[in-house]
Amino acid sequence: MKPTSLAEPRTSAQWLPDVVLGFENLTNHKLRSLLTMLGMIFGVAAVVAMLSIGAGAQQKVMAFIEQLGVRNLIVEAKEAQNSQELRKVRKISQGLTLADYRIIRENMSDVKEGTPRKRIRPTKILPKPQQDTPMVYGVEPSYLEIRHLRVSEGRFFDGADNSASAPLCVLGAAAKDSLFGAAPAVGEYIKLNELWCHIIGTVGPQLATQTEVSGVPTEDMNNIIYAPLNSVLYRFEDSQSWLKDEIDGMYLRLASPDRSITDAGVVRGILNSSHHNAGDFNVIVPAELLAQQKRTERLFDTVMVAIASISLLVGGIGIMNIMLAAILERTREIGVRRAVGARKSDIIRQFVIEATLISFAGGLLGVVVGFAMSQLIAWLAGWSTIVTLSSIFLAFAVSISVGLIFGIYPAVKAARLDPVEAIHYE
Repeated sequence: MKPTSLAEPRTSAQWLPDVVLGFENLTNHKLRSLLTMLGMIFGVAAVVAMLSIGAGAQQKVMAFIEQLGVRNLIVEAKEAQNSQELRKVRKISQGLTLADYRIIRENMSDVKEGTPRKRIRPTKILPKPQQDTPMVYGVEPSYLEIRHLRVSEGRFFDGADNSASAPLCVLGAAAKDSLFGAAPAVGEYIKLNELWCHIIGTVGPQLATQTEVSGVPTEDMNNIIYAPLNSVLYRFEDSQSWLKDEIDGMYLRLASPDRSITDAGVVRGILNSSHHNAGDFNVIVPAELLAQQKRTERLFDTVMVAIASISLLVGGIGIMNIMLAAILERTREIGVRRAVGARKSDIIRQFVIEATLISFAGGLLGVVVGFAMSQLIAWLAGWSTIVTLSSIFLAFAVSISVGLIFGIYPAVKAARLDPVEAIHYE
């Protein structure tokens, strides 16, 4: 039989005995091996769980931003909270008005569609809602396409309804459930302040965030009643209207998202000119928010992995410690193997395999524990968590790498033992 040359790579059949021997050495000290794995298990579990929390939160925010529309620009008024603040601002600016909207449409060819918005919180509503009082949105029919609303029952109001200031409305998903429960709502009437409105449709659910996203109002986008803009402006009574602008928002749909940042600068310039730099509005660019959120997600993932990797580092130190202890226990064995012809590379390979087996097993168990932790966090805290394949691969790859790196030094030390001294070691 031809002997294996030093330069020839070892085949899988030649590696298998080393793997079997390494597995036997680990199972002979089950408790010690398990305790050594704990650092890897908790390190991998921490990486998987923390990345799943970050991925869940980021996905929800990014989906909400995408829902705003990457081709849209949104202008939000900064509403005065009291009469003193209102008087101070009104000395400089009249606030957002329909004239502002018309000027923007006339001077910006990139704006293909748009709608002003007027919000009102009714003081009286019948039937009485079971949850929070819905907000009334006065918008033009183009809002349906600009915000990607999906009509689930009936229809949305059209241009004729808006021109006639018709007392019509469309219910959001949560508003419909709060007012009518499981009963059909289309065709019914609701009383908003002193105005009876005919319900002509309902829209499907929308995403919402629990925290403010760069100026976007934090409100339940499902608990909304949509009505024609002219109906809200001319038919509704609002006891707090003296504190508010003529309109409180605009939605502008651009021909292309590529010029959204440039067009946002033009909108700011037009409004700053007519508002005399009063700073009483915000221009929100969803395309810019989306890019910023992606950068934030990458930074968050990097920081989370760096923090969780500390546990993996501790686990690697534990592997090195236990391998050094194993060398002392098996010094005589190493000497005998060297005496019967084992090379230094054979000794190094044996101890590296054992270190890798520990990190491999710890990595597998860590992935399982990390997945369970993410599900437990989602259940207890009510957060959205997502375990991604990339987070599993990253955590597992790092655990294997740590095992290799921290197993090399003990393996080299074992290979450098003098065979004669090792055989006589007690």
